[in-house]
Amino acid sequence: MSAVLNEEGPDKGAVWHFGEPYKEQKALEAGKAWADLSHLPALAITGSDRLTWLHALTTQHLEKLQPGDWQSALILDPQGHIEEQFVLVDDGDTTWLFTESSRVSILEKYLNSMKFMLRVEVRDASSEVALLRAPGIEDEIGGPYALVPRSELAQMIDTFNTTSMQIGSWALDAMRVASGRPRLGFDTDAKAIPNELGMLNKSVHMKKGCYRGQETIAKIANLGKPPRRLTMLHLDGSGVSLPTPNSPIIYNEKEVGYLGTVARHHELGTIALAVIKRAIPADALLTVDGIPASQELIVPAE
Repeated sequence: MSAVLNEEGPDKGAVWHFGEPYKEQKALEAGKAWADLSHLPALAITGSDRLTWLHALTTQHLEKLQPGDWQSALILDPQGHIEEQFVLVDDGDTTWLFTESSRVSILEKYLNSMKFMLRVEVRDASSEVALLRAPGIEDEIGGPYALVPRSELAQMIDTFNTTSMQIGSWALDAMRVASGRPRLGFDTDAKAIPNELGMLNKSVHMKKGCYRGQETIAKIANLGKPPRRLTMLHLDGSGVSLPTPNSPIIYNEKEVGYLGTVARHHELGTIALAVIKRAIPADALLTVDGIPASQELIVPAE
């Protein structure tokens, strides 16, 4: 069946589904699916100081990153708010970062501004390599992933197609929401911090040294609780239309948060990620765009 493409948003032009999105989701859960993520831009970082440099700049422990080991990482502002989110892998000579199309030039500019006298070079490598979601059971960061030279992309796609089903972003988003993995710009706002999004000990390594924003992360983790929390919503799916992302979440006629990614899941029905005030009871019945929604906790309420 021919591909249905995303018509708007960061994934515009990428495959949405192939006509059987629930079948695609089941194949993904079984580890027998792959997805073309070649629309996501790439940065290449070379030089002997690249891993210790990235270790110091990001939330992830990278100074001893082994070739082929995929990781997710964040860059925070001084107050601990999330500025950048990406996945990366090192091949022994180069570290490859994949991020959002709207952020790649900003991230490249920031990284180049932080080189100082270190032996690192940063370049846009989107024309050199592509990212694929490889066949296999989903891991903690949404992989397994495959780093593929653009010149070998068609051959790799043929190889994947011999054993696995190609899927689109509908299936990927449904799995991501069900797994509670937020995506920058979809499930975050300018105030988002890792503590409230369930990212500690995932994209944020809790046993590494100083990085920008760490003081806020450590203080909240050790002495307090975040003011908001990520939750998964189970929405009444009886209606034809889905609620609009960024719509306000309502509790007792008051706005208590915002809606993120919305997806139709083959088992769970209509689900979504949302960020709400931490004090909202876990059993509270919420509404979004007039649609009732119950919660499934991702970040503890108390």
